Amino acid sequence: MDPIESEANLRSQFLEVLRSRRSPVVPLQTLSAKCVVEPLYQGTPCDYEAMKSVPKAPIHNFNEENFYLITEEGEQGQLPVLILSKKESTHSKRPAVVFLHSSHTCKEWVRPLLEDYASRGYIAVAIDSRYHGERAKTPTAYEDALVSSWKKGDTMPFIYDTVWDLLMLADYLTAREDIDNSKIGILGMSLGGMHAWFAAFADTRYSVVVPIISVQSFRWALDNDQWHARVHSIKSVFEEARIDLGKDTIDKEVVEKVWNRIAPGLASEFDSDHTVPVIAVRPLLIINGEVDPRCPLEGLDATISTTQKAFDAHSLTHFKVIVEPGIGHEVTLSMLKEASDWFDKFLKP
Repeated sequence: MDPIESEANLRSQFLEVLRSRRSPVVPLQTLSAKCVVEPLYQGTPCDYEAMKSVPKAPIHNFNEENFYLITEEGEQGQLPVLILSKKESTHSKRPAVVFLHSSHTCKEWVRPLLEDYASRGYIAVAIDSRYHGERAKTPTAYEDALVSSWKKGDTMPFIYDTVWDLLMLADYLTAREDIDNSKIGILGMSLGGMHAWFAAFADTRYSVVVPIISVQSFRWALDNDQWHARVHSIKSVFEEARIDLGKDTIDKEVVEKVWNRIAPGLASEFDSDHTVPVIAVRPLLIINGEVDPRCPLEGLDATISTTQKAFDAHSLTHFKVIVEPGIGHEVTLSMLKEASDWFDKFLKP
């Protein structure tokens, strides 16, 4: 099969999975919202020092937009969106970058990045992923949603449902008169990096892609007994599955059954070695920590090799992998600087 046809088929299969647990599609529309003063953080979110070290930008120079984008019926179909842009006298089209937060945080957590990028001429966009931020009613909303997905099989709160939102967000962003449709970047950290990876795989309108501490092989982790750190980060759903399956401990069978239930294909046809290469030939920067137990580097050999071949086939050098020595599951200031340079290189306002 022709590579382009093969990629199209894989995307089509993924979109079919996304639609399989979706409430009726509604017309794309927005509802006004207010600035969130006290954002909700769940459990013990990753408190990356780098986020506190992002250069401060003068706030008075920004336009701020807060609204809900309706992506489907139901409460979770209201996607909270925060956009910052620099006030300008002209009405030229500008590049945009979508920033995606880590698990248990929210769009307000990435505001330092929004301010930094907006001050440099980008239209900076952030959202709350499913059951996070304004979409969470309790401090355990996300983990509760994962358990419900295991029990009922009617939602996909781990990665996939937010990817659906990002496809709808692309519809909205490309319809704006102030955004250059050919220059929409996407950056995510941890869970947000997985959202960025899968959204870029599914939708070519995301033209420059930077997943940070997120790209991994779920299949490799299962086959090589390296799944423990990832499972521990959302342990409650696996504990519930263990009980339901009559197991004394969480083992490979439990983990694989959970992945198949809450994110079908994650450890098989939609794993990184199949989906990341499809992002080619758009500029792709993958940043991981050398000793990150959630994203073991040994499991990425096939993904990196296959992706490199996809870029080489087009004689392009738009693919780069950065591994920070001695760093675990942590975002560093140097990672954010590399991401910023990558966007400036390919999307410079």
